[in-house]
Amino acid sequence: MSAAPGPAAVAAATARARRAAAAVTDPELPMLTLADLGVLREVSADAEGGVDVALTPTYSGCPAMAAMRADVVRALKAAGFAEVRVRTALHPPWTSDWITERGRRRLAEHGISPPGPAPRHGGPVPLSLVPRRRALRCPRCGAGGAELTSEFGATACRALYRCAACGEPFEHVKEI
Repeated sequence: MSAAPGPAAVAAATARARRAAAAVTDPELPMLTLADLGVLREVSADAEGGVDVALTPTYSGCPAMAAMRADVVRALKAAGFAEVRVRTALHPPWTSDWITERGRRRLAEHGISPPGPAPRHGGPVPLSLVPRRRALRCPRCGAGGAELTSEFGATACRALYRCAACGEPFEHVKEI
């Protein structure tokens, strides 16, 4: 009978698992990894060779979660982990502030306006039925003064704008 791996081996396996999971791309924004998007919350390996992963959806009911989960399982199994357990972590809720600086650069490089700071709420979240006013810069020409075309883009977490200077349409990741 062989001895269980020691703490150093488990730590090395956790680091390897984190690298594999962190490289998985978002199915809706493929220029971002799950780590860039901030939805990859926890990764830990155990002494039996399994891996536990926690993902936080960008909003409850996010249809991309099933694809994210399947892609993480596939990546970790390809990295040699036999048992992969993925759970959804709803607390704390995801915020667009969790998008990394690299992720924000990648969005802009691909013509998508990255979010500004997320709104802060000290108590109940106020209900607003009008679109939020945002001071945006066009990711193509850098000009300000974009006009809202639609509060809803290809996904619920994006809005559509048109640049007043160059006339080009672009998507904006909403501040959540």
